[in-house]
Amino acid sequence: MFRGKKEACKPKTTIPTVKHGGGSIMLWGSFAAGGTGALHKIDGIMRQENYVDILKQHLKTVRELKLGRKWVFQMDNDPKHTSKVVAKWLKDNKVKVLEWPSQSPDLNPTDNLWAELKKCVQARRPTNLTQLHQLCQGEWAKIHPTYFGKLVEGYPKRLTQVKPFKGNATKY
Repeated sequence: MFRGKKEACKPKTTIPTVKHGGGSIMLWGSFAAGGTGALHKIDGIMRQENYVDILKQHLKTVRELKLGRKWVFQMDNDPKHTSKVVAKWLKDNKVKVLEWPSQSPDLNPTDNLWAELKKCVQARRPTNLTQLHQLCQGEWAKIHPTYFGKLVEGYPKRLTQVKPFKGNATKY
């Protein structure tokens, strides 16, 4: 691609690169026992208003996951997720949200999913942020539905493990 002197450093004429493990993107994703839902790249700093926009755009993918009417939405206690703006939107849109205890990362099967996605993407060795995003999308779509089924089926076991450990780390 040819660039003039004045365009040499403009973001639209450059491709960000990933060097020495540097560079990252922020993603929001949804899944159910049957497979993946949306994977959304977050540009800039995530704010509560951005989160509502993501929910508006992507919670309709629940229909594609064939969950029926009795599904429950799970998210952690990130302040953006629990803000009044988000809580109002969820209530107004009749989205049932799983109660989430504070300080309980062991309960979140999404952490396992992010680790799996990261492992798959790193194996492909992206060289720039554009390629990183493309690989994330591709690998997200490739994760086998049985993996999600195992994450969801193992959830009751996670719940029973947390109580005796009194909030301390478990094997999950």
